[in-house]
Amino acid sequence: MSFNLEKELATRADYEKKILHVVIEISRGTSNKIEYRPEGYFELDRTLYHQMYYNFDYGFLPQTLEGDGDPIDVVLLTTHPVPMGCVVKSRIIGMIQTKDQDGEDMKLICVPVEKIDPRRSHVNSYEDLNSHLQDELLGFFKEYKKLEKGKYDKVEIGWFKSIEESYHLIDKAIETYKNHH
Repeated sequence: MSFNLEKELATRADYEKKILHVVIEISRGTSNKIEYRPEGYFELDRTLYHQMYYNFDYGFLPQTLEGDGDPIDVVLLTTHPVPMGCVVKSRIIGMIQTKDQDGEDMKLICVPVEKIDPRRSHVNSYEDLNSHLQDELLGFFKEYKKLEKGKYDKVEIGWFKSIEESYHLIDKAIETYKNHH
């Protein structure tokens, strides 16, 4: 018997405390772009074409569906790399507004809950991140498709958005998911 992380895992681990389940697809420190498929397996989609690596863990929120047809993407700021397939209870600190060749593609920014990693317990908003880390996050999403023909010129990076705007996106994406399943 298998468990489908995208379809069977709840988006929220604790609604009242605003804790989310984040499924890790990509461990920090790699250049492999791994994607979880709706059929329930992880697939190597591609390696990054540019000489870059993910300096954060990357995953998705289950039971959500965004305009690009995928679950909401999540940047998870951790101390140590989290293995692919791991589910991490996390809280939102904001999001980055991005667009690519498939349209709007927001990136939630989360940190693990304090029990998992107390090193980020003081971070309550993206504004609590130092300006260099903010620039790194924005720069990564602007540049990681640089050598992919037909993609880089379509990448648009906006600015950070608030936690409130992030929850609005999540509520909308949960409703879209329910309407499609």
